Amino acid sequence: MLSIRNIVKQYAGHRALDDVSLEVEKGKIFGLLGPNGAGKTSLIRIINQITAPDSGEVYFNGEKLNQSHIERIGYLPEERGLYKKMEIGEQLVYLARLKGLDKADAEKRIKTWFEKLGMSDWWGKKIEELSKGMQQKVQFVSTVLHDPELIILDEPFSGFDPVNAEIIKDEILELNRKGATIIFSTHRMESVEELCDSIALINLSHKILDGPVKQIRNSYRNNTYKIEFSGKLVFDGTEPFDLLHHIPGAETDLIQIKLKENYTVNEVLQYLIPKVSINKLEEVIPTMNEIFIQKVNQNR
Repeated sequence: MLSIRNIVKQYAGHRALDDVSLEVEKGKIFGLLGPNGAGKTSLIRIINQITAPDSGEVYFNGEKLNQSHIERIGYLPEERGLYKKMEIGEQLVYLARLKGLDKADAEKRIKTWFEKLGMSDWWGKKIEELSKGMQQKVQFVSTVLHDPELIILDEPFSGFDPVNAEIIKDEILELNRKGATIIFSTHRMESVEELCDSIALINLSHKILDGPVKQIRNSYRNNTYKIEFSGKLVFDGTEPFDLLHHIPGAETDLIQIKLKENYTVNEVLQYLIPKVSINKLEEVIPTMNEIFIQKVNQNR
């Protein structure tokens, strides 16, 4: 869907993007990650043709990015941009017509979305009358109203309570199931693990990590396990593992271990089973949040 090739963007004395290349697969949810100031917003603005790169190219479905692609992209910016004193219905019709819809079609689609998101009586309200989360719902509708092929969401859950965040998450997944490709920029790593197929991590203007989420997490596996057991276990240093944590309980204990070099989890079980009753064994695979922190710290 989107091929970003060797993008460079310079602002005065600051290089926001330095030779960044990404591939966003059609029909997938792609996480664009990075700490504040990493260059994510600069890249999103280039994709939306708000600014142009100093060098490098962007291709949309195999075509060099151009003005004709704007109607096929939906963009929800982190900094919301709605007119505070304009009626919501009128405002959404206006924004939809900018994306190529006629008035009748726009009004029909708006009413459908209003019903889906519990906004049926909002048509005559003004943005300034709404809470931050309610404003965010309006912004989301304006982003997806024209059925874009590519949807770019910059911190889409900002301002939402857990109930509305879940509603919007379900709508994002439904849009993806219907064929939309989604670029999802966020600092909420739990959302990345839940929603994204692939990610790219940008830091200090460079791409420092990319690939499928499962593949990245698996590549950071480090032979660490959690084991819950019943019984008495004395640790004397002869175990085939290093003990990282031990939480004693009234009925069961929980330990986190790391295999010693050249030992397998089967050998750990062979060591433990004669001594205690194993209730649960679970491999601890680093979370995207842990990987994010590790990679950013390494890249400082």
